[in-house]
Amino acid sequence: MTSPSTATLRSRYAEQAASDLAENRRRQQELGEQLAILQQEEALLLDILALAEHYQGDGEAPPLPEQAQEEPVPARAARRRSGTGRARSGTAAHTARAGSARGAAVREQTHRPLLGDLLTELLAGHSEPCLAKDLRDELLLKHPDREPTPQVVRNTLESLVAKGRIRRHKEQRSVAYDLGAGGRPGAAPGPAAG
Repeated sequence: MTSPSTATLRSRYAEQAASDLAENRRRQQELGEQLAILQQEEALLLDILALAEHYQGDGEAPPLPEQAQEEPVPARAARRRSGTGRARSGTAAHTARAGSARGAAVREQTHRPLLGDLLTELLAGHSEPCLAKDLRDELLLKHPDREPTPQVVRNTLESLVAKGRIRRHKEQRSVAYDLGAGGRPGAAPGPAAG
């Protein structure tokens, strides 16, 4: 009786090992797909950074902060369409095409001022530095058609700081912004620098 029970035990171990091996391979494939998606996201983010650096170097205002709200939809669609890690160059080409299309759309909307210009106008109406949150709240009140996220407002303000159009003031963990001496000459009418 020892032989049949030993054979049954070996059979069970073999079945369990085969099942574990199949599960391991399935999991490896799943992780490989997730890695490919993360590599595509990395490529997309690198492209976005390159575009942001390009616009910061130019004198013109960058269209990126306003477009950031609409970015996740095309990015998700691109990730769903391609399931391999080889799509990196395809993703870069897709991003470049999407970026130029968005740039054209922004240029077509000439009746809608850039977010940076609106924030600069709001700052011109204040004699003291303002927090990004307060500027966003004021923007939502004065321009209800515009609904930028708090992060988009902060990014736009930091872009204006990098261009020298406004100044940043840091106190402990708070950051406030004002036009400073450099922003007043071309700004909307507001209190004179004293």
